Amino acid sequence: MKQTFLLAIAIAFLPLFGCEAGNNEINNTDQPETENKLTEVSTDAGQVIHLTKAEFLEKVMNYEKNPDKWVFEGDKPCIIDFYADWCQPCKKAAPVLEELAQEYAGKIIVYKIDTQVERELAGAFGISSIPAFLWVPMEGKPQMSNGIARTPEETKEMFKQIIDDLLL
Repeated sequence: MKQTFLLAIAIAFLPLFGCEAGNNEINNTDQPETENKLTEVSTDAGQVIHLTKAEFLEKVMNYEKNPDKWVFEGDKPCIIDFYADWCQPCKKAAPVLEELAQEYAGKIIVYKIDTQVERELAGAFGISSIPAFLWVPMEGKPQMSNGIARTPEETKEMFKQIIDDLLL
């Protein structure tokens, strides 16, 4: 009887210590300081740019205004990396994307979206595994890919091939 009672109490308190418990503060994207810093970055600077939902709607696609069709809002092709801080393959892809942002500066833009913070964006694109990459050309529909290659070098070559074939 004692064990059943302790088990019931443990189960009752389990949601307090699960993955969702610590994310309530993180999901608050109404932080003006962060948004101001993000919008100050030039898109030609060759840097990876972190996006909030508001910035995504402005710079990539306003799916609230155009829910039934893709309307690209950007002025350069872009890559959008859907990632999470805890994801090891995401961590391996990050330096490759930083190199590509510098290498293709002025030609493409590399954006990142933290799926733990911007859950609505991740849900809007059906992101179920990460890393996931949305390749957005100036004309036509974007394409989604998941995962990376075995090595950073292979990943970079794979990404360069997609950039050259689809985006440029």
